[in-house]
Amino acid sequence: MKKILTFLIPTLLLSGVASAEVSAETAFVFNTFLFVFSGVLVMFMALGFSMLEAGFVRKKNTSAILLKNIALYSVAGIMFYLIGYSLMYVDVSGWIGSLSGAFYDTADDLTVATEEGGYSLASDWFFQMVFCATAISIVSGACAERIKVWPFIIFAAFMTGVIYPIYGSWTWGGGWLTEMGFSDFAGSTIVHSVGGWAALTGCLILGPRAGKYGSDGKITPIAGANMPLACLGTFILWFGWFGFNGGSQLALGSAADASAMSIVVVNTNIAACGGVVAAIILSQLMYKKIDLSIALNGAIAGLVAITAGPDLSNHFLSMIVGAIGGILCTIAIPMLDKMKIDDVVGAISAHLVAGIWGTLAVGIFGSGDFLVQLIGIVAAGVLVVPLSGVFFYILKGTIGLRVSEETEASGLDKAELTTEAYPEFK
Repeated sequence: MKKILTFLIPTLLLSGVASAEVSAETAFVFNTFLFVFSGVLVMFMALGFSMLEAGFVRKKNTSAILLKNIALYSVAGIMFYLIGYSLMYVDVSGWIGSLSGAFYDTADDLTVATEEGGYSLASDWFFQMVFCATAISIVSGACAERIKVWPFIIFAAFMTGVIYPIYGSWTWGGGWLTEMGFSDFAGSTIVHSVGGWAALTGCLILGPRAGKYGSDGKITPIAGANMPLACLGTFILWFGWFGFNGGSQLALGSAADASAMSIVVVNTNIAACGGVVAAIILSQLMYKKIDLSIALNGAIAGLVAITAGPDLSNHFLSMIVGAIGGILCTIAIPMLDKMKIDDVVGAISAHLVAGIWGTLAVGIFGSGDFLVQLIGIVAAGVLVVPLSGVFFYILKGTIGLRVSEETEASGLDKAELTTEAYPEFK
């Protein structure tokens, strides 16, 4: 009898949960909670990027990179409120949204509560805004140690107010790429490749750091100041990614949604694990020793790669997608060095390269069309590179983009800020 009850009770409970229906107001509460809580997790990734970048730069540039990270998040919040959200989501005609002013009427939150499957519009804005801030964070790390503070902040405003929302309107906003069937669950291309293309453009225009590449072709590694901070940042990003991908289920008002979100979280985690292990093994084979920075970027690359399709029902395939992302990132880092593209934190390899792979993987393993996925990737590059390039050159020709040789030698902390991160170490 005990065995029978042990079997029947969970079965009856599960069947009750599966068949239960909640009211529209209850669904509203759960959906809104998903956006708010997941948005908080993604906002926490801003700390992850800050710590990762602070670990990879030299100590003389630590305060400057931290300032850029808190500034970019704040600028993203303002720009996405003023124009970004409207361009991305309001009255999208296929190519761009409408500059209609405020993104919603506060009273709307009171009316949609009665609509089935509804959610607070304010919670949606918050969730979308933290994604926007993530895209510009990628540029910060790649261009570190030689870009001036103010030009970067100005570019952050342009990136978050114009570039990211335009591409977002083509995809998540229901524009022409969505109409073609382009699929990007949580933003391998929409967030990470867009940020990666801008980072690549910035690195090409800025040029490498002094002493990085010799005239004889020799590459001189420039070690970061604090690998524990870099490791901390990576784990924070990994943690925040559960909100990044899990929250992109966009609904928690049913048992089916809860189950789907759980699958997304498991796939996100196992893809990151695959990326780390693959990067460790490959770095051992390539350098005869394990490189910690490559292992950290392997985790990020695995996370970026699975972000386009974390709803895969096959967890093993998610691990493979993440592992390939880690491998491609590990190969891309020295390849960029050979091309004299100086990416301080490996952001181009981890976000752009892995983001492209993850988006294509949807066409291979998921339900997306491979050609359409490829078109979406190319469209991101075609939009972001020219717009970023023109704006960077405008900054370069007006207020200047790169710090002087003297400032680069002494550090941005001393030259552009009043506070040095490590004043006791000279």
